[in-house]
Amino acid sequence: MKRSTSLYAVVLLALPSGLFAQGMGGMVMDDPPNAAAHEAMEGHMHEGAHMRMTAVRAATRADSVRAMAVADTLRRALVKYADPAAAERDGFKLFAPKLKNPKVYHYTKSLNAIEEAFRFNPSKPTSILYKKDSTGHMKLVGAMYTMPKRAKPDDLDKRVPLSVTQWHLHTNLCTPKKRDEKRYAEMQNGKLLFGLAGTITTKEACDTAGGRFTPVLFGWMVHANVFEGTDLKTVWGHDEH
Repeated sequence: MKRSTSLYAVVLLALPSGLFAQGMGGMVMDDPPNAAAHEAMEGHMHEGAHMRMTAVRAATRADSVRAMAVADTLRRALVKYADPAAAERDGFKLFAPKLKNPKVYHYTKSLNAIEEAFRFNPSKPTSILYKKDSTGHMKLVGAMYTMPKRAKPDDLDKRVPLSVTQWHLHTNLCTPKKRDEKRYAEMQNGKLLFGLAGTITTKEACDTAGGRFTPVLFGWMVHANVFEGTDLKTVWGHDEH
């Protein structure tokens, strides 16, 4: 199993614990370490010990119309951010800028992240998402919405229908303690121990390994890939993001 070093997205409110830091909902930038945060946010998403996903509800035309309306609103709002510099001028900041070659670059606005705990404005996402093309040019692909980890399925459904997409929550993270990040590469029986690709999934096992356990990392999140296509499956899909 290859440990991911890029970021699947950035931020979800974990109010009230620490309120907010660096645009990462309720998370201090190095607690858990950035590498774990990035690892949490990339690649294929499947329900498991390290990830909780909302149950898929029965599809309805009303849900499809509502999800498409959210996507259309978001697409119009993001056009002005084709260049990341424009996003930065508007208060969005790149999460963990020292990370090399992430698959997806997340620019997050702290104010939007805080406000998303209390309201939903489709034109004001927590994060704007970019990828680099083959020439190294940053390409705008979409955005990410967030909600606090305490949110109920019905709360999530009211924002983006659960019949169209699955919101997800990263769970059971064991990371090495501060100044001991070299242990991220530690393996047992050919498998990584730490991180969201690791085999440690309980506090007891994490304590035994001398790590730090985080039951829930960030909160609920969902991507809207509005510049990757216009159909619902492409916009609200998540396997490649």
